[in-house]
Amino acid sequence: MPDKYTAVWTSHTSISDFLRCPRAYFLKHVYRDPATKHKIKLVGPALALGATVHEVLEALSVQSRQTRFSRPLADAYDAAWKKVSGKKGGFFDKDTEYRYQTRGREMIHRVEQHPGPLTGLAVKIQQDLPFFWLSEADNLILCGKIDWLEYLPDSDSVHIIDFKTGKGDEDPDSLQLPIYHLLVHHCQHRTVSGASYWYLDRSDTPQTVTLPDLTEAEGRVLEIGKQMKLARQLERFKCPNGGCGTCEPYERIIHGEAEFVGVDEYKYDTFVLAPTSSQPDRTSVIL
Repeated sequence: MPDKYTAVWTSHTSISDFLRCPRAYFLKHVYRDPATKHKIKLVGPALALGATVHEVLEALSVQSRQTRFSRPLADAYDAAWKKVSGKKGGFFDKDTEYRYQTRGREMIHRVEQHPGPLTGLAVKIQQDLPFFWLSEADNLILCGKIDWLEYLPDSDSVHIIDFKTGKGDEDPDSLQLPIYHLLVHHCQHRTVSGASYWYLDRSDTPQTVTLPDLTEAEGRVLEIGKQMKLARQLERFKCPNGGCGTCEPYERIIHGEAEFVGVDEYKYDTFVLAPTSSQPDRTSVIL
């Protein structure tokens, strides 16, 4: 009988980190502070923005469609933003925080004005963290949270919607959609009939993307999972560049160069790094 507590857990985030830089993967997903026994996390403005917008929108999926928009979403957003205000979200000056907070509020307003599929029926997977055994023989688990599953009653199927809060488009070669397709396929019984990315920064509607082939997706993810497991067994986590923008910020944390700002809800020790420039992060002037 496989044991989920000894398994190697993989996700879109951990796989992306491993492919980008095995050292960053180690520092983000394996390393624990010797004193606290906690994993470590670097917080910053983009992460704070994305987490807050996702928290507000994902909370709608557990409500009946008749009540989802009965309360202004701006109220929920402002309440959620308090969790990341100031250094807790990596903000070192009020102007930068104002810009990011305003961007997020505009995304929430866009959804409120153009809710589209969020007014319909939704499926909620009954797991706090959806997961399935990618390979029992290899002791590998794939896990991840899906932003929104729209239920389509005519076909008794589901449509995956992923909320995007960044400015750029998702890389066509990204493993995110293949992983989400696998998770939804294995963690609930309905057929997956489609998928969309919703670029909340600029689009009133989700943009349909092609569903990846399940067999091909499983093969790709399993192969990477085996590489991750081998790296753990050999304790071999080298940055291919001898140091890069992905691993170096975390190296600074373990060398005591970052500021500790608290323990998050997942028991991660969270840290911030001050901007390298003496000037605040500013792309506009507030008059």
